[in-house]
Amino acid sequence: MSGEVFDALGDPVRRRVLELLGEGERPAGAIAAALRDRFGISQPAVSQHLRVLREAGLVTVRTEGTRRIYGVDTDGLALAQEWLARFADAFAQPLDALETELARGRRERRLADAADRERRPPVQRRPPGAAAG
Repeated sequence: MSGEVFDALGDPVRRRVLELLGEGERPAGAIAAALRDRFGISQPAVSQHLRVLREAGLVTVRTEGTRRIYGVDTDGLALAQEWLARFADAFAQPLDALETELARGRRERRLADAADRERRPPVQRRPPGAAAG
């Protein structure tokens, strides 16, 4: 997988476009309006972002009359997920080991605390008003 996909996703405007399209297909005008409200960018700038996402294989476009309708390209996202999945296993084992060590440390602290409580003499309480001796 080329870095094109992750380069495209490195921009917050393009990530927002994918979030919008994750909710369903949208015409270019609706995408531009949403981005203008949030990022204050122009229609031509939105078109450039859409082009980058299309070239990276993350969005699809189809024409409907004079409108261009954009959607998420599930094949492109699947390739990105497959590429990222290679690293998931690399993190899983160390994280599992860390979880085991943390649990072991908590258990040892509980056992040590219990042993300390057993070794301490019981606290003798004086009745109210009794003089210290």
